[in-house]
Amino acid sequence: MIKNIVFDFGDVFINLDKEAINRVLIEKSIESLPDNLISTCMSFEKGIHNSEKFINRFVDRYYPKFSREEFVDGWNSILLDFPLYRLDFLKGLQDAGLYRLFLLSNTNDLHIKWIQNDWGLELYEEFKSCFENFYLSHEIGMRKPNSDIYEFVLNENKLHAEETFFIDDTKENTDAASALGIKIWNINPKTEDVIDLLTRKELNR
Repeated sequence: MIKNIVFDFGDVFINLDKEAINRVLIEKSIESLPDNLISTCMSFEKGIHNSEKFINRFVDRYYPKFSREEFVDGWNSILLDFPLYRLDFLKGLQDAGLYRLFLLSNTNDLHIKWIQNDWGLELYEEFKSCFENFYLSHEIGMRKPNSDIYEFVLNENKLHAEETFFIDDTKENTDAASALGIKIWNINPKTEDVIDLLTRKELNR
């Protein structure tokens, strides 16, 4: 019986344009990122680098193609809108009290600051308050799909994997959770919506 639901953030609640940064790079005649900068991105998501160091690494590497402002705008261009009907659904789920609700997201300081500014702090805090715990990779020093981040959430909240349902749009992430015995929904943001969660047969087994 499912007692706990863990949600991803991007392309579950907030819509994303995952190809946006690639378009920005192509516009600057940058075909692909070197391995060391890809590693820097992952480290940034784990909070190993702060925003200033992260921005400087890219701007120093590609100057004068990017100014600081152009890079930050390009980096944040992945983030789109947050349909408020999803917040209404989430609040209804919280009010029903049938499940413990958690958020687990690979994200970074620049993206969260953009969201807080775009949404406004009142809406951001209203969204955040719907969850018992709100886990952002850059704050806890771990990222999906590494197994330690799922084990951390399970252990810290005394959750049983077989009673836990995880929703994420990235198959690599849901595969890793499934390997630990967590029930999963690899949501397709083009054809599915989180508000249909309660109709999922996996949730009702």
